[in-house]
Amino acid sequence: MARLAVDAGHDVILSNSRGPESLADLVAELGPRARAASGAEAAASGGLVLVSIPLLGYPSLPAASFAGKTVLDTGNYYPQRDGRIEALDSGALTDSEYLAQHLPGARVVKVFNNIFYKHLQNLARPAGTGSSGTGDRTYLPIAGDHAGAKIAVVEFLDSIGYGADDAGPLADGWRQQAGTPAYGAPYGEFENEKGTSADAAVIRAALAAAVRM
Repeated sequence: MARLAVDAGHDVILSNSRGPESLADLVAELGPRARAASGAEAAASGGLVLVSIPLLGYPSLPAASFAGKTVLDTGNYYPQRDGRIEALDSGALTDSEYLAQHLPGARVVKVFNNIFYKHLQNLARPAGTGSSGTGDRTYLPIAGDHAGAKIAVVEFLDSIGYGADDAGPLADGWRQQAGTPAYGAPYGEFENEKGTSADAAVIRAALAAAVRM
């Protein structure tokens, strides 16, 4: 994600649980548009803030630093990794609603959770390609409750080479969670690292085919 953003001309602040110094090699590789910082500084400084950590790490997030921010949530609930979370097992909350509970002042948008990272890297196309929803441009579903936040995410996706299909509010984010037709499959097999482009119609059909168990 950082590479796509830097290539599109965005400045990027990276953070992880091990500290800024552990990111020195990656920052050097990404170039002058990238730097590393603490989690609190990265969240407070970013125009858009991407959260990509296991769900069991949510309580450790510096929630105050996310207040008023548009947060891009890439998370997926994997019980074998995260442990059992009753609110998610019961369907009372979606993955992203669970994150929103930990970041009460943020505007959470679910995005990027359903695509293999190598496909994300390789399926990006120049801004404006296939803007009508057809052609070579690949689309990603987004879900969120705040219209302005969704617009910001759509614009960001366009800048890095992707279209966006609005999947509805966070409560409908389950349609793109792990195990649904929209999760992974529209973009091809993992073994094919180049991936397969998926236009807006493909993503809409996959979202519509989801069944909540």
